[in-house]
Order: sequence, then structure tokens, then C-alpha cells
Amino acid sequence: MTLHFAAAALALLVERLFGYPKPLYDKIGHPVEWFGTVLKKLEALLYDPQAEPLQARLRGLAVLLALLLIVTIPAVFVASILSTLKFGWIVEALLATALIAQHSLYEHVSAVGKGLDISLNEGRKAVAKIVGRDPAALDESGIVKGALESLAENASDGIVAPVLWYALLGLPGIVAYKAINTADSMIGHKSERYIYFGWAAARLDDLINLPASRLTGFLFAAAAAWNDQERGKIALQAMWREAPKHQSPNAGWPESALAASLGVKFGGPRSYEGARVDLPWMGEGRETLNRDDIRKGLRLYGTAMTFLLFLAVFLAPLS
Repeated sequence: MTLHFAAAALALLVERLFGYPKPLYDKIGHPVEWFGTVLKKLEALLYDPQAEPLQARLRGLAVLLALLLIVTIPAVFVASILSTLKFGWIVEALLATALIAQHSLYEHVSAVGKGLDISLNEGRKAVAKIVGRDPAALDESGIVKGALESLAENASDGIVAPVLWYALLGLPGIVAYKAINTADSMIGHKSERYIYFGWAAARLDDLINLPASRLTGFLFAAAAAWNDQERGKIALQAMWREAPKHQSPNAGWPESALAASLGVKFGGPRSYEGARVDLPWMGEGRETLNRDDIRKGLRLYGTAMTFLLFLAVFLAPLS
């Protein structure tokens, strides 16, 4: 198996500096949007509201497999061509940057802090772009908590996981990962419509995110230890103790590690579409957060992503 750690390191560095160029987005959109468009067309063909649970699951599995074939086969073709070129790996790394969300995640979370600096309402508008809970019900602490929980979870499935699968399986690996992750975000819900139809997407997304979620937690703990060894130790202990309590097999790892690294708690009660949901507490410290915690969280995030880059560089000789 050919490993791609050198290309992953380059992709991480370039994407961190430049993100996805806006002129390119304005011209052709974003690959994840393309995946979403394909998925919607497949859903329109195969979704049956009258289907029995088993049949609905099989139809959802067929949609997922069709999506993977449609988007991964071109990636295999492109990767095979680039592999014959002397500097083809650089071109491949540049293509891979489109499927890494390091830059945009920073911008979206930073926007919440900037919004709060203006007013509570502006903070609510900004956080509504990255969380699913009801923004109107959030005070400053709730807004900050939502932004930082999103930062933790998306650091895993928006950055560490795609980079990991790219390093292991090249361009087809990162494309397949993002297709599965997109399917999970669109149909992997426990709503009446998708509880069976989206089952395959949700379960496969859980599986492929297992290694990255743990690695992300360790990266946050390492970032905390860089400034304070005791705080890093606390983050590790919190992660091992509390991550299994989360309803997701993956989200609890980066969330508990980031929360403990900041000396705060995530989780607790919140509202989704008017319904109250009580989640287990993650982390150690204050339950009430403030806008300064966003800035501290972003600094930890930056350090953690730097460690990820160093890890890819360290492993580059294996490529």
C-alpha cells in the first residue's frame, strides 16, 4: 500500500494558509456540494415512504454505495494519472485541500466570537451557521459552548479524519470519506424520514471516524500540555472517563478533551426544534462560558492542528 503522508502534510499546510479560494467557489461551487447534489438525486430515485424498515435500510445502503461509486471512481482515475507524473503528488495534494476544512472551521468559530463582541444577537446569528440547536434560546454561555463543541467535533471529522484517510488511501480515500460524511450529515438522522433510510450512512460514518476522533482528542490534550503539563494530564483523564458517556461513539473524545483543556464543561441541557435535550457533561471546570473561551479554544485548536502537521511531516519518509 502506498502511503501519502508527505502529500497530506502539504495539503494541510496549503489549506491552513489559503482555505478554499472564494473565486473558485463562485465559479464551480464546492466538491461537498456536488456530493450533496448527487445524493439528493439518488434519494429522489430510491426513497420510499411506504417501505418497511428492512427495505428502507437496503434502499439507503444502495444510495450510499451508488454515491461512493459515482464519486470515487473518478478519484481513482485522476490519482492513477497523477501517479505517473513526476510532481503529480503535489497536484494531488492541492486537490485534496478542497476536502479539508481547517481554514473555514477557524473562520466560522472566530466569527462567533466577533459576533458576540458586537451583540448577543450577532453571536446567535453566527453560531446558527455551525450548530443545529435553537439559537434564540442561547445566552452568551450557550453560544460559546455551541461554537466550541462544534470546533471540537469538526476538528475530528472535518480535518483529522479526511487527512488520515488521505494519508492512508490517497485521493480516493479522502473523497470516499467526505462522501460518507456528507451522506451522514444529510440522511444519517434519527428523524422519522431517515431513521431507517439513513442507517447505513450513520453507522459507516461512525466506523470510519473511530480512529480520527481518538487522535483528535489526543491532539487537544497535547496542545494543552504544551502550555501546562498538568492541564494536558487532566484533559487525558477527562477524555478516558467521559467520552464513553456521549451518545456518539466519536464526538465525546475531542469534546471532552477540548473542554478539560480549557477548564470548562460542555454538554448539559439544550434545545433542538423546541425539544429539550439533556446531554452528559464533558470536561472539568466552569459550566458558564464566555467569549474569551472562544479565543482560548481557537489557540488550542491552532496548536493541535500544528501538531497534526508535524505528525504528517514526521511520517512523510514512509510515503
